[in-house]
Amino acid sequence: MTASPLLPRNAPFLPEDIDTLNKVVARTTPQQRAWLAGFFAGFEAAQAGGAQAALPAAKPRAPLTILYASESGNSEALANKAKKAAQKHGLDAKVFDMADADLSLLAKSKNIVVYAATWGEGDPPSRAVDFYQALMSDAAPRIDGVRFAVLALGDTAYTQFCAIGKAIDARLEELGGVRTADRLDLDLDYAKQAAEWTESSLAKFAPVAEPSSGGTVVHVDFGGAMLPADDDEPQFTAETPLEAEISALVNLNGTGSTRETWHAEFAFDTPGFSYQPGDAIGLIPENDPVLVDALLKAVGLGSDAALLLKLQKSYDVTTLSRSAVENYAKLTGRADVKALLEGEAYPKFAADRQLIDLFETYPEKLTAEQLIGLLRPLPGRLYSVASSLKAHPGEAHLLVGAVRWESHGKIRKGVSSTYLGERRKVGSSAKIYVKPNRHFRLPPDAHTPIIMIGAGTGVAPYRAFIEERVAEGAKGKSWLFFGERNFTNDFLYQLEWQDYLESGDLSRIDVAFSRDQPEKIYVQHRLWERRADLRGWLDEGAHLYVCGDEKGMAKDVDATLVKILAEAAKGDEEAGRAKLKELTKAGRYQRDVY
Repeated sequence: MTASPLLPRNAPFLPEDIDTLNKVVARTTPQQRAWLAGFFAGFEAAQAGGAQAALPAAKPRAPLTILYASESGNSEALANKAKKAAQKHGLDAKVFDMADADLSLLAKSKNIVVYAATWGEGDPPSRAVDFYQALMSDAAPRIDGVRFAVLALGDTAYTQFCAIGKAIDARLEELGGVRTADRLDLDLDYAKQAAEWTESSLAKFAPVAEPSSGGTVVHVDFGGAMLPADDDEPQFTAETPLEAEISALVNLNGTGSTRETWHAEFAFDTPGFSYQPGDAIGLIPENDPVLVDALLKAVGLGSDAALLLKLQKSYDVTTLSRSAVENYAKLTGRADVKALLEGEAYPKFAADRQLIDLFETYPEKLTAEQLIGLLRPLPGRLYSVASSLKAHPGEAHLLVGAVRWESHGKIRKGVSSTYLGERRKVGSSAKIYVKPNRHFRLPPDAHTPIIMIGAGTGVAPYRAFIEERVAEGAKGKSWLFFGERNFTNDFLYQLEWQDYLESGDLSRIDVAFSRDQPEKIYVQHRLWERRADLRGWLDEGAHLYVCGDEKGMAKDVDATLVKILAEAAKGDEEAGRAKLKELTKAGRYQRDVY
């Protein structure tokens, strides 16, 4: 049965306005409609002579604390969306980054919603480590009666899926909190389910309407200026990507290199596709059709062109996860597959293997529906943008290292990197989107010195930083530390850096090529050698940036920086670590790690 329109067709509005009003009013809550009724009554009173009118309030607003723990920005984005959605539920929401919050916030709150990501194998996001550890400690305060709900983000490719969200959920209950909505654990394709969970959970926190007493009023100033909308959500996301032309695709490594690093340029004429240096660009890849065909044959489906194309474009056919093994064991009833979930059997089997290895080692014939039921959607891959829009209007540049390796007798390929390096050509297109990263930004003052540390493709955001500063005419000093294997074949963007040095747009560069001498030299060694100058730049207010592999280069750089700062405190390592945390909280030490 079709619902009748809220406004009849003979209402005193244009037909298109009636349609618009019906769409808006149909989405409102009873509280919002009551408020609008009072608003228009007050508006009429204001038109009759008063600039300010008293309106009956629908009901009191309830406070809501929204906390997030985020590494790549997903939890942060969900928290900010929840704040906007909370208003229509009668909630006065405030959003807090765990990096900037302390535990006293929990005890002061009446209602808490948490969005928490898990980093790697069960770790909290780096910015949330201190808060998380304090929450798990014996010193954590009681929160008896505080209502809470937790949404956990993770990646089923890791064994400790959503471990941090699960731990926070359990801990809040241990401390006396009351779970108002069940925890939801989400994989990389989280957007739709997260939105639904947020809406239903906020409704449970909404204040209960009370009988009107007629005595409570609110005041609306009809003479005031309208505030701009608080909405910096990118127009193009993983769910709504942009089809962009690949205008350049160049391997930056020399012919003798053991690396293959692609500089890719994407061209577009869409004003809504906007990014800032420090942001990431998401690339939605396609699977290697050769691998998809082999996967289909492994489950007895043979060559099915339509199914092959569907899997190639839409599903993750490489990731071997614990949940995939669990689901395959349930589907097939195989005891030997179920045995992989016991003890250390799964990590031993899964090491350096992919989904096809599971199907080939424990073969069973599947239907197309059964196979698709075992797969998750194909996720996009994020890359630090290597360009400035001010320097390259209508373009986005990426730096992508091709991933290839051999394991268990098979040649393996990175899904996204070889999609770009092998199966895309100049003139073809690819789907891209923007992932903002407000925690990896140039200083607002263009005179502030910057120190940039990266190895391999970790140099990408610094190219964007320098391009942005050149385009703006910024005069702040800049210092680049860059590391790779060999000077001759692996010095990425070498000519550009040399030009920037000559022009003075790059003040200084220190390089570390690990395999050009018998002993391995990395960027952390150069940092230690230049430690006195580095401390001098920091004393001048320099901002410090690190981009690269968290478990490799970034971890070693972090330890070296602690050591450098400790040296100025007579070798007190705790003092060095405290100084680095101080720089982090001040926004002067920023990391983009993966």
